[in-house]
Amino acid sequence: MQSSVRFSLISALLPLLFSITFCPATAVEFTFDLADNSEDCFFEEVRRNTSCYLEFQVSAGGQLDVDVTLTNPHGKVIYEQQRATFDSHQFTAEATGVYKVCFSNQFSSFSHKIVYVDFQVGDEPALPGIDEHATVLTQMETSSQSIHKSLNDILDAQTHHRLREAQGRKRAEELNEAVFLWSALETFIVLVIGFGQILILRNFFSNRKTSDARYNQLR
Repeated sequence: MQSSVRFSLISALLPLLFSITFCPATAVEFTFDLADNSEDCFFEEVRRNTSCYLEFQVSAGGQLDVDVTLTNPHGKVIYEQQRATFDSHQFTAEATGVYKVCFSNQFSSFSHKIVYVDFQVGDEPALPGIDEHATVLTQMETSSQSIHKSLNDILDAQTHHRLREAQGRKRAEELNEAVFLWSALETFIVLVIGFGQILILRNFFSNRKTSDARYNQLR
């Protein structure tokens, strides 16, 4: 009895494990630093009639804006945004080849940006033996679907927290730099005031000695 229950549990969890370890769809997700007055491009090979999804967000830097251009293998611009903070674009590849996504910060001469990019190629595959199920799902299969959905929600939550962490780190670095510069300025002012007071005191005593010497000569 225990062996049969164990076998049914393993057989129900195999589709979930298979979906985690083997996934024909590809997803490129990363955060990068876009320097001021520069442009960075990324490339992804896509087959024809494949559904693709592009999402980006400027998490820190300047006015939180960036220029975005997406071109197909023939050099045709299929998506373009200027001074955008965040946006998403879904499209179906019309040709097989390398698609290029460029992020430009050439309009900014002082501030660099931190940009989050999510480029998904292909649809998420169905859970083998579950999503194509012709009959009513068993309790174990329903649980597998629920676990799969929860894992996707966890991935989204982790992405959200990574963006917030990047924003917080950037603000902390900017605050640290501002505090350092202000402290250095205060230290410089204090040194200048102290040096000026020393000169004034030395000049005061020097003038007094000169006056005393002249007074003695007159006597």
